[in-house]
Amino acid sequence: MVRGILQSAASFDAVDTFNARYRLAELTRTAQQLLAGVDVLVVPTAPCMPTIDAVLANPVEFNSQLGYYTNFVNLMNMCAIAIPADRRADGLPAGITLIGPAGADQRLAEIAAAWQPLFGKADQSEAVAMAPLPRNSPVVQVAVVGAHLVGQPLNWQLLEGSARLLRTTTTSADYRLYALAGTSPPKPGLVRVPDQGERIEVEVWEMPLNLFGAFVAAIPAPLGIGSLQLADGQWVKGFICEPVGLEGALDITDFKGGAP
Repeated sequence: MVRGILQSAASFDAVDTFNARYRLAELTRTAQQLLAGVDVLVVPTAPCMPTIDAVLANPVEFNSQLGYYTNFVNLMNMCAIAIPADRRADGLPAGITLIGPAGADQRLAEIAAAWQPLFGKADQSEAVAMAPLPRNSPVVQVAVVGAHLVGQPLNWQLLEGSARLLRTTTTSADYRLYALAGTSPPKPGLVRVPDQGERIEVEVWEMPLNLFGAFVAAIPAPLGIGSLQLADGQWVKGFICEPVGLEGALDITDFKGGAP
């Protein structure tokens, strides 16, 4: 079986490999954008329940079928957790899988811990007793621009911190936006200038407070985190820029935000 899988690679060349990788990257970006505002994606763990004899007779086919709903998880750098559900009408076991972005393992585990007791008929006779996970942990709202927006190069840092997108809005009309010189990937700098600014589009994310420090520690100068006022008057944490960072920067306020 393994030899047959490896030998099938002879029908592909390097160009096919790169084309497939690019296509996977496109699909991954689309999936991340679609799921940015979703708490959790719930799918059946498996679409069928083959017998042992059936698997032994045709292992490759059934392995592909069993991964129908979940094979994309590793390919798209997501995380998942499977939990048992009630048995099917024919008496065979069944389960569901909770899927989230990379770094959302803790959140998925908390949801799974809350959901599993709902399946009262599931056989948990061999389940190992586990301490309950903490719930309702403190969170902090973070407004981001530029490279941290959905689909942009640094958005993974938010996902790694188990952040979830709350909404897209704008700042108050007191900010100017600059394209900073010499940054890679290109980064904007947001500066508050009361009565001389514009409304800049931002995304507001919610992040567990216990992961916020690691997120802030990874932010390079001249950027930092400070308090930022939104269009509705609410103050949240958000990206700000030191004055020294404006040296050689280009004023891009007229673009009102968006991708770098």
